[in-house]
Amino acid sequence: MNIVTPFFQQCALTPEATAFVEEDQSITYAEFKSRIGKIAAFLQAKQVQKQCIAIALDRGINAACAIYGVLSASAIYLPLDIKNPATRLSFIIQDAQPGYVIGQGEAPAWLGKAEIWLDIDTLLCTTVSKITPTVVKSDALAAILYTSGSTGHPKGVALSHQALDNFSTWARQTFAINSQDRIASLAPFHFDLSVFDLFTSLASGSSVYFIPSRLSLSPSRLTAWLAEKQITSWYTVPSLLSFMALKGALDTTPVPSLKRILFAGEVFPTQHLIKLANLLPETELYNLYGPTETNVCCYWQVDRQRLNIEHTIPIGLAACNAKLMIDANTGELQVNSLNNFSGYWQHGNLQVLSPSTYATGDKVSLNQYGEYDYHGRLDCMLKCSGYRVEPAEIEQCINQLELIESCAVIGIKDSASGQRPAAVVVLIAGASLAEAIKPLRQLLAPYMQPCKFIVVDSLPVLSNGKTDYQAIQDLFDQ
Repeated sequence: MNIVTPFFQQCALTPEATAFVEEDQSITYAEFKSRIGKIAAFLQAKQVQKQCIAIALDRGINAACAIYGVLSASAIYLPLDIKNPATRLSFIIQDAQPGYVIGQGEAPAWLGKAEIWLDIDTLLCTTVSKITPTVVKSDALAAILYTSGSTGHPKGVALSHQALDNFSTWARQTFAINSQDRIASLAPFHFDLSVFDLFTSLASGSSVYFIPSRLSLSPSRLTAWLAEKQITSWYTVPSLLSFMALKGALDTTPVPSLKRILFAGEVFPTQHLIKLANLLPETELYNLYGPTETNVCCYWQVDRQRLNIEHTIPIGLAACNAKLMIDANTGELQVNSLNNFSGYWQHGNLQVLSPSTYATGDKVSLNQYGEYDYHGRLDCMLKCSGYRVEPAEIEQCINQLELIESCAVIGIKDSASGQRPAAVVVLIAGASLAEAIKPLRQLLAPYMQPCKFIVVDSLPVLSNGKTDYQAIQDLFDQ
């Protein structure tokens, strides 16, 4: 089944319901169907079935139209982060070799091939909107999401219609998403969290409200926006939720409509989660875990009674009917799921991976409740004077400190011990670094003590909201 089929079924039931809201614009299900029909009809005339079509548009209604239009034409959508450097965008275009690139205005210089550029405004002005029905196999590719690669170059994670639909259906059922829901959307479309915003939402008959990007830097205004729009559901990253807990004025601006918050992408510092849970006592909180290659394979509904500042939260139980295994030698989590990716997209073709089980590179264990606990990346482990050190463990310890607002830990080279941990910290107002880190002497073993600290006003983040560890590495390399 095509991942967009549930939308068309829902559109037949509620054509006049609101599908998307962006700033002062809104669009109904019927209007959205008409717009994607124009894009799909144009692409079908170009015989793009099974081709990769890149989307060079900011998160919003036009980008959603383009994605659904591409999928309705039985092609594969590749969302680009147009805020990326031109060199990265150029690499992705050369590697993916898309048949067309849908953007707005004139073709950018990084494209190199202006003849494959399609202006979204021109597409939406066409009069033909009749789509020729085509059969799409469940294992046919639907999306290519480029992520950072271990080689230093981006790599395209290829996801099938089955993979997207399996997650979307699970999320719809697990979180009881329905036509009364208003879903806040901030995840960029090149980030896998957007699968929920794009597909789970419209398959349920709910409305998607795009959060204005400027509000992510103003947590109190974002809280007011959530309340004003009567948002019921939000799937985002812990970095932003920590910011909201600390500076979002949630104690003075209630958001009674907010039924549930889902978060994923990185570890949520426990002390910030405790604060958020106390500020939103009626809101269900869920920790979702999984790399792009598996989407969500574990989840944990936050049990407020079990939150302990001295412990990280679990990633929970298997999600999406995944089968999970722990490598007996390394502790690495391995995942077998219908969510699993089909392979990597390279040089314009799918490089199929034969194993059905994906090795995540993440170290886990089972806790006393039969849930999975996350212990960090195997490849991020530091060797300090012969000791194995997990940066995530040090982060958890520093984040407990009363005068520390947030932190990030990396490894830097050390001539004596090989590697040593180093930390970037955000202090609470008026605190000194020496005063803030003094308790670490009693909390961390000598070989785990960061050898350097850098104080910043806020942690650098990527376009998807996660902590930018490369930028932190660059701070220490200066």
